[in-house]
Amino acid sequence: MFDLAQASDVLSITHADRPTGNLRAASSPAAARAPASATSGNGALREERLPFVITIASDESSLRDAVAMRQAAYGRHLPELAATLSEPEISDREAGSVVLVARARLDSAVLGTMRIQTNRYQALHLEDSAPLPEWLDSAALAEAIRLGVVAGPVGRVVKTALFKAFYQYCLVSGIDWMVITARPPLHRQYEALMFTDVFPSQGLIPMAHVGGIGHRVLALDVAQARTRWQSAGHPLFAYMCLTHHPDLRLGMPGEGTLGQVQHDDGPVPVEASVGAHLRDLSFGADEVRCVAAGYSLAV
Repeated sequence: MFDLAQASDVLSITHADRPTGNLRAASSPAAARAPASATSGNGALREERLPFVITIASDESSLRDAVAMRQAAYGRHLPELAATLSEPEISDREAGSVVLVARARLDSAVLGTMRIQTNRYQALHLEDSAPLPEWLDSAALAEAIRLGVVAGPVGRVVKTALFKAFYQYCLVSGIDWMVITARPPLHRQYEALMFTDVFPSQGLIPMAHVGGIGHRVLALDVAQARTRWQSAGHPLFAYMCLTHHPDLRLGMPGEGTLGQVQHDDGPVPVEASVGAHLRDLSFGADEVRCVAAGYSLAV
């Protein structure tokens, strides 16, 4: 399995060209704009089971399990910040936010977590520290933050799966750009995954929502990610786009089966129905149409 932590060693990517002009929020899911040519002739994905299950926290107990993992993971690298993370944050329960939880299939132990915040209801929290440029100003965004996984090889596998869950969530939610913040040297992982530096001429930007620590801000065009990974022969391409993982369960209970979205060249398989009821941490249905990506810190 591809190790996200080694992405910068596997593939050397030059700085991608940034789009110009003002982008409008997508009126249909980004997956509908992705090419179908990368799938097999019958449009089917191969299936792979994981030793853990990733779901959206849907009650207080699940949320607190995620928070405990978050604090433990941050404690390995940023103990002062970790000391402030013992309780759920206001952002965990905001409309348009979800918290992902990875649990071992064997004993339900929590192995990892990530929060995704969209800009459907409010600006991304990173914008308090770094107002986004015009080419992202009108786009549907999602930021991934508060990533935390167990230490060791298991944690690296979980981290890669959480990234795929983030990508899948953006596909079914109609997100235009995944946005992340990453401190050096972790930002190189995302450059290798073809994220674009949003502020290439600036130094590290202190981020208030991650303890004032200097970060890079990077973004990935959801609609173009599949094509770019395939064209580059990226080692993550098959895992992300040609493999169905039934253990990524991002819909309501009982959902998460393989679905399709329509593209000009035919149906494109995705791992959750575009009509799935994605949930936020008000513990009710969320009409999320835009998502944000912001990997930072832990691991």
